[in-house]
Amino acid sequence: MYSIKRHIENVVEHRAKNTKAILLTGSRQVGKSTLYKHLFKNVNQVTFDDDLLLAQAEEDLNLFLLNNPCPLMIDEVQECPAIFNKLKIILDSTDSYGNFYLTGSQKLQLMEGVSDSLAGRISVVELDGLSLREIYDVPFKKHFVPTAEYIKERESCIKNYRSDIWSVIHRGSYPELYSNKNREWVDFYQSYVKTYLERDVNKLIKAKNHMTFVRFLTAVAARTGQVVNYSNISSELSISEVTVKEWISILEKSGIIYILKPYTPSALSRAIKTPKIYFRDTGLCCYLTRWLTPDTLKNGAMAGAMFETFIVNEILKSYSNEGLEYDFNVFYYNGKDKKKKKENGEEIDVDGEIDLILQEDGILYPIEIKMSASPKASMASEFDVLDGVPDKKRGMGTIFCLYDRKLYLRDNLVALPIEYI
Repeated sequence: MYSIKRHIENVVEHRAKNTKAILLTGSRQVGKSTLYKHLFKNVNQVTFDDDLLLAQAEEDLNLFLLNNPCPLMIDEVQECPAIFNKLKIILDSTDSYGNFYLTGSQKLQLMEGVSDSLAGRISVVELDGLSLREIYDVPFKKHFVPTAEYIKERESCIKNYRSDIWSVIHRGSYPELYSNKNREWVDFYQSYVKTYLERDVNKLIKAKNHMTFVRFLTAVAARTGQVVNYSNISSELSISEVTVKEWISILEKSGIIYILKPYTPSALSRAIKTPKIYFRDTGLCCYLTRWLTPDTLKNGAMAGAMFETFIVNEILKSYSNEGLEYDFNVFYYNGKDKKKKKENGEEIDVDGEIDLILQEDGILYPIEIKMSASPKASMASEFDVLDGVPDKKRGMGTIFCLYDRKLYLRDNLVALPIEYI
Protein backbone atom coordinates (compact mmCIF):
# COMPACT_ATOMS: atom_id res chain seq x y z
CA MET A 1 0.00 0.00 0.00
CA TYR A 2 1.33 3.46 -0.94
CA SER A 3 -0.58 6.01 1.11
CA ILE A 4 2.05 8.57 2.19
CA LYS A 5 3.88 10.64 -0.43
CA ARG A 6 7.63 10.38 0.08
CA HIS A 7 9.58 13.61 -0.27
CA ILE A 8 12.41 11.87 -2.08
CA GLU A 9 10.20 10.81 -5.02
CA ASN A 10 11.37 13.59 -7.36
CA VAL A 11 15.02 12.90 -6.56
CA VAL A 12 14.63 9.18 -7.31
CA GLU A 13 12.69 9.80 -10.55
CA HIS A 14 15.19 12.35 -11.84
CA ARG A 15 18.24 10.23 -11.09
CA ALA A 16 16.68 7.08 -12.51
CA LYS A 17 16.05 8.89 -15.80
CA ASN A 18 19.57 10.33 -15.98
CA THR A 19 21.82 7.49 -14.79
CA LYS A 20 22.39 3.94 -15.98
CA ALA A 21 21.42 2.47 -12.61
CA ILE A 22 20.16 3.65 -9.25
CA LEU A 23 20.63 2.17 -5.79
CA LEU A 24 18.16 2.99 -3.02
CA THR A 25 19.65 2.25 0.40
CA GLY A 26 18.02 2.20 3.82
CA SER A 27 17.18 -0.16 6.66
CA ARG A 28 14.54 -2.86 6.29
CA GLN A 29 10.89 -1.76 6.13
CA VAL A 30 11.52 1.92 5.33
CA GLY A 31 9.67 1.48 2.01
CA LYS A 32 12.38 1.07 -0.63
CA SER A 33 10.69 -1.51 -2.86
CA THR A 34 7.28 0.11 -2.24
CA LEU A 35 8.62 3.42 -3.54
CA TYR A 36 10.09 1.78 -6.64
CA LYS A 37 6.87 -0.10 -7.39
CA HIS A 38 4.92 3.14 -7.09
CA LEU A 39 7.24 5.12 -9.37
CA PHE A 40 8.29 2.46 -11.91
CA LYS A 41 5.32 0.21 -12.57
CA ASN A 42 6.68 -1.32 -15.81
CA VAL A 43 9.97 -2.56 -14.40
CA ASN A 44 10.63 -6.29 -13.88
CA GLN A 45 11.00 -7.12 -10.19
CA VAL A 46 12.96 -9.74 -8.24
CA THR A 47 14.12 -9.96 -4.64
CA PHE A 48 17.14 -11.71 -3.19
CA ASP A 49 15.15 -12.29 -0.03
CA ASP A 50 13.76 -15.15 -2.14
CA ASP A 51 16.24 -17.97 -1.50
CA LEU A 52 15.47 -19.68 -4.83
CA LEU A 53 16.17 -16.56 -6.90
CA LEU A 54 19.29 -15.87 -4.85
CA ALA A 55 20.54 -19.41 -5.48
CA GLN A 56 19.91 -19.03 -9.23
CA ALA A 57 21.86 -15.77 -9.33
CA GLU A 58 24.77 -17.23 -7.37
CA GLU A 59 24.90 -20.33 -9.58
CA ASP A 60 24.67 -18.70 -13.02
CA LEU A 61 24.44 -14.91 -13.27
CA ASN A 62 24.19 -14.89 -17.05
CA LEU A 63 21.18 -17.21 -16.97
CA PHE A 64 19.61 -15.23 -14.13
CA LEU A 65 19.85 -11.98 -16.09
CA LEU A 66 18.59 -13.70 -19.24
CA ASN A 67 15.47 -14.76 -17.33
CA ASN A 68 15.14 -11.30 -15.78
CA PRO A 69 15.91 -8.70 -18.47
CA CYS A 70 16.31 -4.94 -18.05
CA PRO A 71 14.80 -2.73 -16.89
CA LEU A 72 15.12 -4.75 -13.70
CA MET A 73 14.48 -4.00 -10.04
CA ILE A 74 16.58 -6.14 -7.67
CA ASP A 75 15.56 -5.95 -4.02
CA GLU A 76 18.18 -6.58 -1.28
CA VAL A 77 20.99 -6.68 -3.84
CA GLN A 78 23.67 -6.93 -1.14
CA GLU A 79 22.70 -10.58 -0.64
CA CYS A 80 24.54 -11.45 -3.87
CA PRO A 81 27.88 -9.56 -3.90
CA ALA A 82 29.01 -11.40 -7.05
CA ILE A 83 26.42 -9.56 -9.13
CA PHE A 84 28.19 -6.21 -8.87
CA ASN A 85 31.05 -7.08 -11.21
CA LYS A 86 28.51 -8.39 -13.73
CA LEU A 87 26.50 -5.17 -13.48
CA LYS A 88 29.69 -3.20 -14.10
CA ILE A 89 30.26 -5.05 -17.38
CA ILE A 90 26.65 -4.52 -18.48
CA LEU A 91 26.63 -0.82 -17.59
CA ASP A 92 29.95 -0.21 -19.33
CA SER A 93 28.55 -1.70 -22.53
CA THR A 94 25.42 0.46 -22.76
CA ASP A 95 24.58 4.13 -23.16
CA SER A 96 20.96 3.74 -22.07
CA TYR A 97 19.60 5.01 -18.76
CA GLY A 98 17.31 3.31 -16.27
CA ASN A 99 18.68 -0.23 -16.62
CA PHE A 100 18.77 -1.35 -13.00
CA TYR A 101 16.79 -0.26 -9.95
CA LEU A 102 18.56 -1.73 -6.93
CA THR A 103 17.71 -1.65 -3.25
CA GLY A 104 19.96 -2.54 -0.35
CA SER A 105 19.69 -2.65 3.42
CA GLN A 106 23.33 -1.62 3.71
CA LYS A 107 24.83 1.69 2.65
CA LEU A 108 26.83 1.51 -0.57
CA GLN A 109 30.15 2.46 1.01
CA LEU A 110 29.68 -0.32 3.58
CA MET A 111 28.87 -3.11 1.09
CA GLU A 112 31.69 -5.48 0.29
CA GLY A 113 33.04 -4.94 -3.18
CA VAL A 114 30.41 -2.44 -4.33
CA SER A 115 32.45 0.74 -4.18
CA ASP A 116 35.14 -0.62 -6.50
CA SER A 117 32.73 -2.22 -8.97
CA LEU A 118 30.10 0.48 -9.41
CA ALA A 119 31.82 3.74 -8.47
CA GLY A 120 30.78 6.44 -10.94
CA ARG A 121 28.32 4.14 -12.69
CA ILE A 122 25.42 4.26 -10.28
CA SER A 123 23.47 6.91 -8.39
CA VAL A 124 23.03 6.20 -4.70
CA VAL A 125 20.01 7.57 -2.82
CA GLU A 126 19.30 7.03 0.86
CA LEU A 127 15.73 6.42 2.03
CA ASP A 128 14.98 6.84 5.72
CA GLY A 129 11.86 6.21 7.73
CA LEU A 130 9.04 8.73 7.53
CA SER A 131 9.83 12.28 8.55
CA LEU A 132 7.42 14.54 10.40
CA ARG A 133 7.01 16.51 7.18
CA GLU A 134 5.84 13.33 5.42
CA ILE A 135 3.61 12.12 8.25
CA TYR A 136 1.81 15.47 8.42
CA ASP A 137 1.91 16.15 4.66
CA VAL A 138 4.03 19.30 4.92
CA PRO A 139 5.17 20.17 1.36
CA PHE A 140 8.45 21.82 2.45
CA LYS A 141 11.48 19.89 1.09
CA LYS A 142 14.63 21.89 1.87
CA HIS A 143 17.21 20.58 4.33
CA PHE A 144 17.43 22.26 7.70
CA VAL A 145 19.98 25.03 8.11
CA PRO A 146 19.03 27.92 10.43
CA THR A 147 19.61 30.86 8.12
CA ALA A 148 17.19 33.79 8.06
CA GLU A 149 16.10 32.72 4.57
CA TYR A 150 15.36 29.15 5.66
CA ILE A 151 13.41 30.22 8.75
CA LYS A 152 11.29 32.69 6.77
CA GLU A 153 10.53 30.14 4.04
CA ARG A 154 9.80 27.38 6.57
CA GLU A 155 7.27 29.60 8.35
CA SER A 156 5.11 29.63 5.24
CA CYS A 157 4.03 26.01 5.82
CA ILE A 158 4.16 25.36 9.55
CA LYS A 159 1.84 22.71 10.98
CA ASN A 160 1.43 22.25 14.71
CA TYR A 161 2.21 18.70 15.72
CA ARG A 162 3.65 19.28 19.18
CA SER A 163 0.54 17.85 20.85
CA ASP A 164 1.20 14.49 19.15
CA ILE A 165 4.98 14.53 19.25
CA TRP A 166 5.43 11.88 21.94
CA SER A 167 3.04 9.56 20.14
CA VAL A 168 5.14 9.89 16.97
CA ILE A 169 8.44 9.48 18.84
CA HIS A 170 7.07 6.34 20.47
CA ARG A 171 5.43 4.91 17.34
CA GLY A 172 8.55 5.36 15.24
CA SER A 173 8.99 6.10 11.55
CA TYR A 174 8.31 2.85 9.69
CA PRO A 175 5.64 3.48 7.00
CA GLU A 176 3.55 0.40 7.80
CA LEU A 177 2.71 1.79 11.24
CA TYR A 178 1.08 4.80 9.53
CA SER A 179 -0.45 3.20 6.44
CA ASN A 180 -2.10 0.60 8.69
CA LYS A 181 -3.32 2.35 11.83
CA ASN A 182 -4.51 -0.97 13.26
CA ARG A 183 -1.03 -2.49 13.16
CA GLU A 184 -0.13 -3.46 16.70
CA TRP A 185 3.02 -1.67 17.87
CA VAL A 186 4.53 -4.51 19.91
CA ASP A 187 3.79 -7.10 17.21
CA PHE A 188 5.40 -4.95 14.50
CA TYR A 189 8.66 -4.42 16.37
CA GLN A 190 8.76 -7.98 17.65
CA SER A 191 8.51 -9.19 14.04
CA TYR A 192 11.01 -6.56 12.90
CA VAL A 193 13.68 -7.71 15.35
CA LYS A 194 13.06 -11.36 14.45
CA THR A 195 13.39 -10.66 10.71
CA TYR A 196 16.46 -8.49 11.26
CA LEU A 197 18.18 -11.26 13.20
CA GLU A 198 17.25 -13.95 10.68
CA ARG A 199 18.03 -12.02 7.50
CA ASP A 200 20.87 -9.65 8.40
CA VAL A 201 22.57 -10.81 11.58
CA ASN A 202 22.37 -14.57 11.04
CA LYS A 203 24.92 -14.44 8.22
CA LEU A 204 27.40 -12.38 10.21
CA ILE A 205 27.55 -13.97 13.67
CA LYS A 206 27.39 -17.50 15.04
CA ALA A 207 23.95 -18.84 15.95
CA LYS A 208 25.00 -19.40 19.57
CA ASN A 209 25.54 -15.64 19.94
CA HIS A 210 22.00 -14.64 18.92
CA MET A 211 20.67 -14.13 22.45
CA THR A 212 23.77 -12.17 23.41
CA PHE A 213 23.31 -10.04 20.29
CA VAL A 214 19.72 -9.23 21.33
CA ARG A 215 21.03 -8.15 24.74
CA PHE A 216 23.68 -6.11 22.94
CA LEU A 217 21.03 -4.48 20.74
CA THR A 218 19.08 -3.52 23.87
CA ALA A 219 22.22 -2.20 25.58
CA VAL A 220 23.00 0.04 22.60
CA ALA A 221 19.39 1.27 22.49
CA ALA A 222 19.69 2.29 26.14
CA ARG A 223 22.72 4.40 25.18
CA THR A 224 21.20 6.33 22.27
CA GLY A 225 22.55 9.88 22.23
CA GLN A 226 25.62 8.93 24.25
CA VAL A 227 29.33 8.85 23.47
CA VAL A 228 30.30 5.27 22.57
CA ASN A 229 31.88 3.45 25.50
CA TYR A 230 33.08 0.09 24.21
CA SER A 231 34.51 -0.93 27.57
CA ASN A 232 31.25 -0.25 29.38
CA ILE A 233 29.19 -2.37 26.97
CA SER A 234 31.84 -5.08 27.04
CA SER A 235 31.70 -5.31 30.84
CA GLU A 236 27.90 -5.28 30.96
CA LEU A 237 27.54 -8.15 28.49
CA SER A 238 30.74 -10.06 29.28
CA ILE A 239 31.94 -9.93 25.68
CA SER A 240 35.21 -8.58 24.29
CA GLU A 241 35.65 -4.99 23.14
CA VAL A 242 36.60 -6.38 19.74
CA THR A 243 33.19 -8.07 19.54
CA VAL A 244 31.44 -4.88 20.66
CA LYS A 245 33.13 -2.93 17.85
CA GLU A 246 32.28 -5.63 15.29
CA TRP A 247 28.63 -5.70 16.34
CA ILE A 248 28.32 -1.91 16.38
CA SER A 249 29.62 -2.02 12.81
CA ILE A 250 26.83 -4.49 11.95
CA LEU A 251 24.22 -2.11 13.39
CA GLU A 252 25.64 0.81 11.44
CA LYS A 253 25.97 -1.26 8.27
CA SER A 254 22.29 -2.24 8.37
CA GLY A 255 20.98 1.24 9.18
CA ILE A 256 19.89 0.51 12.76
CA ILE A 257 22.16 3.17 14.24
CA TYR A 258 23.91 6.33 13.08
CA ILE A 259 27.45 7.07 14.20
CA LEU A 260 27.79 10.83 14.72
CA LYS A 261 31.39 11.92 14.29
CA PRO A 262 33.05 14.38 16.68
CA TYR A 263 34.15 17.80 15.45
CA THR A 264 37.91 17.78 15.99
CA PRO A 265 39.71 20.52 14.05
CA SER A 266 43.29 21.20 15.13
CA ALA A 267 42.18 24.45 16.78
CA LEU A 268 40.05 22.45 19.23
CA SER A 269 42.90 20.30 20.46
CA ARG A 270 41.07 19.11 23.58
CA ALA A 271 37.99 17.79 21.82
CA ILE A 272 37.30 14.11 22.42
CA LYS A 273 37.57 11.96 19.33
CA THR A 274 35.01 9.29 20.22
CA PRO A 275 31.73 9.24 18.23
CA LYS A 276 28.18 9.21 19.54
CA ILE A 277 25.50 6.62 18.78
CA TYR A 278 21.95 7.43 17.72
CA PHE A 279 19.28 4.86 16.94
CA ARG A 280 17.75 5.64 13.55
CA ASP A 281 14.22 4.80 14.68
CA THR A 282 12.91 5.92 18.08
CA GLY A 283 10.05 3.41 17.96
CA LEU A 284 12.47 0.49 17.72
CA CYS A 285 14.57 2.09 20.45
CA CYS A 286 11.49 2.38 22.70
CA TYR A 287 10.55 -1.24 22.04
CA LEU A 288 14.00 -2.55 22.92
CA THR A 289 14.23 -0.47 26.11
CA ARG A 290 10.64 -1.35 27.07
CA TRP A 291 9.00 2.06 27.07
CA LEU A 292 5.62 0.64 26.09
CA THR A 293 3.43 3.78 25.95
CA PRO A 294 3.98 7.40 24.90
CA ASP A 295 3.10 8.65 28.40
CA THR A 296 5.58 6.43 30.23
CA LEU A 297 8.23 7.46 27.71
CA LYS A 298 7.47 11.17 28.07
CA ASN A 299 7.78 11.01 31.85
CA GLY A 300 10.55 8.42 32.00
CA ALA A 301 14.31 8.47 32.47
CA MET A 302 15.03 8.25 28.73
CA ALA A 303 12.74 11.09 27.63
CA GLY A 304 15.57 13.56 27.07
CA ALA A 305 17.74 11.09 25.16
CA MET A 306 14.82 9.97 23.01
CA PHE A 307 13.80 13.57 22.24
CA GLU A 308 17.38 14.37 21.21
CA THR A 309 17.57 11.20 19.10
CA PHE A 310 14.34 12.15 17.34
CA ILE A 311 15.49 15.71 16.57
CA VAL A 312 18.86 14.54 15.23
CA ASN A 313 17.13 12.03 12.94
CA GLU A 314 14.66 14.62 11.66
CA ILE A 315 17.55 16.89 10.69
CA LEU A 316 19.35 14.01 8.95
CA LYS A 317 16.15 13.11 7.08
CA SER A 318 15.84 16.68 5.83
CA TYR A 319 19.21 16.17 4.11
CA SER A 320 18.63 12.67 2.73
CA ASN A 321 15.13 13.54 1.47
CA GLU A 322 16.71 16.24 -0.67
CA GLY A 323 19.18 13.68 -2.01
CA LEU A 324 22.08 15.21 -0.07
CA GLU A 325 24.98 13.46 1.64
CA TYR A 326 25.46 14.58 5.24
CA ASP A 327 28.17 12.39 6.80
CA PHE A 328 30.81 15.10 6.35
CA ASN A 329 28.55 18.01 7.27
CA VAL A 330 27.11 16.94 10.62
CA PHE A 331 29.11 16.64 13.84
CA TYR A 332 29.00 17.10 17.59
CA TYR A 333 31.53 18.63 19.99
CA ASN A 334 32.65 17.54 23.44
CA GLY A 335 35.85 18.79 25.01
CA LYS A 336 37.74 21.14 27.30
CA ASP A 337 38.83 23.87 24.92
CA LYS A 338 36.99 26.55 26.84
CA LYS A 339 38.55 28.28 29.84
CA LYS A 340 36.87 29.88 32.82
CA LYS A 341 38.39 32.33 35.30
CA LYS A 342 37.89 31.82 39.02
CA GLU A 343 37.59 34.78 41.39
CA ASN A 344 41.31 34.59 42.17
CA GLY A 345 42.11 34.91 38.47
CA GLU A 346 43.10 31.29 38.01
CA GLU A 347 42.00 29.72 34.73
CA ILE A 348 40.34 26.32 34.84
CA ASP A 349 39.20 23.96 32.11
CA VAL A 350 35.48 23.78 31.40
CA ASP A 351 33.79 20.67 30.03
CA GLY A 352 31.65 21.69 27.09
CA GLU A 353 29.34 19.97 24.63
CA ILE A 354 27.44 21.02 21.53
CA ASP A 355 24.77 18.49 20.57
CA LEU A 356 25.02 19.07 16.83
CA ILE A 357 27.11 21.15 14.46
CA LEU A 358 26.04 21.66 10.86
CA GLN A 359 28.80 22.72 8.47
CA GLU A 360 27.80 24.43 5.25
CA ASP A 361 29.64 26.87 2.97
CA GLY A 362 32.37 27.47 5.55
CA ILE A 363 29.85 28.32 8.26
CA LEU A 364 29.30 26.33 11.47
CA TYR A 365 25.76 26.22 12.85
CA PRO A 366 25.71 24.97 16.47
CA ILE A 367 22.56 23.29 17.80
CA GLU A 368 21.47 22.47 21.34
CA ILE A 369 18.52 20.15 21.97
CA LYS A 370 16.58 20.63 25.20
CA MET A 371 13.38 19.01 26.38
CA SER A 372 12.33 22.32 27.92
CA ALA A 373 9.58 24.86 27.31
CA SER A 374 11.71 27.68 28.78
CA PRO A 375 14.69 28.28 26.49
CA LYS A 376 17.50 30.47 27.83
CA ALA A 377 20.60 31.90 26.20
CA SER A 378 22.71 30.17 28.86
CA MET A 379 21.76 26.83 27.27
CA ALA A 380 24.03 27.79 24.38
CA SER A 381 26.99 28.90 26.49
CA GLU A 382 29.37 26.51 24.71
CA PHE A 383 28.67 27.77 21.19
CA ASP A 384 31.43 30.40 21.27
CA VAL A 385 34.10 27.69 21.43
CA LEU A 386 33.63 27.51 17.65
CA ASP A 387 34.88 31.09 17.30
CA GLY A 388 38.41 29.76 17.69
CA VAL A 389 38.24 27.65 14.53
CA PRO A 390 40.19 29.39 11.73
CA ASP A 391 38.69 29.75 8.26
CA LYS A 392 35.21 29.09 9.64
CA LYS A 393 32.46 31.47 10.65
CA ARG A 394 29.89 30.78 13.34
CA GLY A 395 26.37 31.07 11.97
CA MET A 396 23.02 31.26 13.70
CA GLY A 397 22.89 29.07 16.79
CA THR A 398 19.72 27.08 17.49
CA ILE A 399 18.08 25.68 20.58
CA PHE A 400 15.46 23.09 19.66
CA CYS A 401 13.00 22.87 22.52
CA LEU A 402 9.33 22.54 23.50
CA TYR A 403 8.58 26.27 23.48
CA ASP A 404 5.63 26.87 21.15
CA ARG A 405 7.08 29.58 18.90
CA LYS A 406 10.23 31.05 17.42
CA LEU A 407 12.15 33.16 19.94
CA TYR A 408 15.36 35.08 19.31
CA LEU A 409 17.48 35.00 22.48
CA ARG A 410 20.36 36.94 20.94
CA ASP A 411 21.04 38.27 17.47
CA ASN A 412 22.89 35.02 16.69
CA LEU A 413 20.78 32.60 18.73
CA VAL A 414 17.22 31.42 18.14
CA ALA A 415 15.00 28.97 20.00
CA LEU A 416 12.81 26.94 17.65
CA PRO A 417 10.01 24.43 18.14
CA ILE A 418 10.31 21.12 16.32
CA GLU A 419 7.96 22.32 13.54
CA TYR A 420 10.83 24.34 12.03
CA ILE A 421 12.79 21.27 10.93
